[in-house]
Amino acid sequence: MKYISFVIGSLLVNLAVANGTKKYTLEEYVETWKSTAVSQMIQFKIPASITMAQGILESGNGNSLLAQQANNHFGIKCHDWTGEKMYIDDDKKNECFRSYSSADESFADHSKFLTGRTRYASLFTLSITDYEAWAKGLKEAGYATNPKYPDLLIDLIKRLKLDDLDKLGTETANPTELLTKNSASKSEAKQVTRTVLVHKNNVKYVVAKKGDTFYRISKELGISLWQLYRYNDFGDKKDVLVEGDLIYIQPKRRKSKSTPVFAVETPITLRQIAQLEGVKLESLIDKNNISSPDEVLSKGQKVTLK
Repeated sequence: MKYISFVIGSLLVNLAVANGTKKYTLEEYVETWKSTAVSQMIQFKIPASITMAQGILESGNGNSLLAQQANNHFGIKCHDWTGEKMYIDDDKKNECFRSYSSADESFADHSKFLTGRTRYASLFTLSITDYEAWAKGLKEAGYATNPKYPDLLIDLIKRLKLDDLDKLGTETANPTELLTKNSASKSEAKQVTRTVLVHKNNVKYVVAKKGDTFYRISKELGISLWQLYRYNDFGDKKDVLVEGDLIYIQPKRRKSKSTPVFAVETPITLRQIAQLEGVKLESLIDKNNISSPDEVLSKGQKVTLK
């Protein structure tokens, strides 16, 4: 499969700007989607740095016509696709590209695309923190035709220090503070001993490491246990956490800011969706006709988030 080239992406960025669409900077794009990239890394074992760099490169920082009008940040074409479509000129005239209801779906589909095709299987034998090997492996597997594609990815990762994201959710992580602008004062920052991220739904959270507990997190961040229990929807006030769990350190929102509907692809419960999307469980129960928060939802079900 071929993807939109960097040159074509740049042209589409200009079209988007000409049409009056807000132009996003590199920094704004990273701030907006880094938590999503980390979440995909935890679920699918794809380096967050690679996901971010590909999103930047393929969508022109989210400014391409395809990203703006079809929420397609990775230039994935319509092969084996039954959803909405968008047609634009790329390598050939009037080529078909996948269209998504939200950019989150594009990030999720990118992960499924890499994990669901045998041509990319060799990538998952590589270290999740070896972004250079991943960049070169993508080119070797036929992800892009541009011979400089690996160099472009590697340059972005080094320049923006995206490899810091790869340290999250790994056993060997030595996390450094990664707060967004104005998210904490300098005095507060000194007290933080683990990485704090801001979810796309504008809620601060940390990622549980192997052997983590609510008690350990409460001590490290100076947050009481009752607050952690209240901010998270795990049920039964469990203390031992699973590596990769998202642990919110402030109240979740009553609705999603960016994703109106969650489309179920794999077995999942309403409780798990509440944690994944940064939305209060009680709010999801009110918005959806689902009897139990622990009922396993079927593929194809749609959960209202806003």
